[in-house]
Amino acid sequence: MTRVPILMYHSVTDRPNGDTRPHAVRPGDFAEQMGYLKDAGFTPLTVGELVASLNRPGREVPARPVVVTFDDGYADFHAQALPVLDRLGIPSTVFLTSGWVHDAGTEAAGRPLDRMLSWSQAREAAEHGVEIAGHSHSHPQLDQLRDHELRQELRRNKALLEDRIGRPVTTMAYPYGYSSARVRREVRKAGYWAACAVSNAIAADRHDLLAIPRLTVGRSTTMARFRLAVEGRGVPLLYLKERILTSGYAVVRRTRRGLGRMATGQ
Repeated sequence: MTRVPILMYHSVTDRPNGDTRPHAVRPGDFAEQMGYLKDAGFTPLTVGELVASLNRPGREVPARPVVVTFDDGYADFHAQALPVLDRLGIPSTVFLTSGWVHDAGTEAAGRPLDRMLSWSQAREAAEHGVEIAGHSHSHPQLDQLRDHELRQELRRNKALLEDRIGRPVTTMAYPYGYSSARVRREVRKAGYWAACAVSNAIAADRHDLLAIPRLTVGRSTTMARFRLAVEGRGVPLLYLKERILTSGYAVVRRTRRGLGRMATGQ
């Protein structure tokens, strides 16, 4: 069975604001983590490359695969993370919220949590081998949207990214990691091959390609914990708190969605 640690980052900065602090990794810590992947002989892939490998006859996934991903599209990816990734030759995937882009203009939507990438920075990242992927247009909880709103969020995001970056967009990640069977159906209809959740588990080829689990890397992630996570040792225990919270949130969201449908008669 193929097992792949897929790492989920957000901001990489020494000066996070209140909204991004829990998920903001210090640049020095990030450089040390990427250095470990390089020195330990991991083979970094983008999400698209991993999916392509899994879909090949014989499932020819490279030895010791790992995937490095970033959610939302913070400007510090360009300033802090990209130089490290370039220097070490590590490809990555950035899940970009199109309505949050710094120069989104009339397409601006939602509430960015910090300074975000510009379209030119996103294009530059793509030229450096970064996979630019979908993350909705305004970063809502997709499983709480009505059908037409859900379709618009997914398709508007994909169309804008493909137009501004000039490359096909075939993978995405759910904002907050939230999805449902209904959301996943619409993701497939929108033209995505694969989608990432969170789940805080090691990805395996038995997982649904529209619900690929990832491992959270945040400000409190020590180097010892990082090594255990990427080596796949004790992951359920390492992320026990996060997994319990995720299960609780899932119950709340299903209840909220059901009450909303009753109220609107859907």
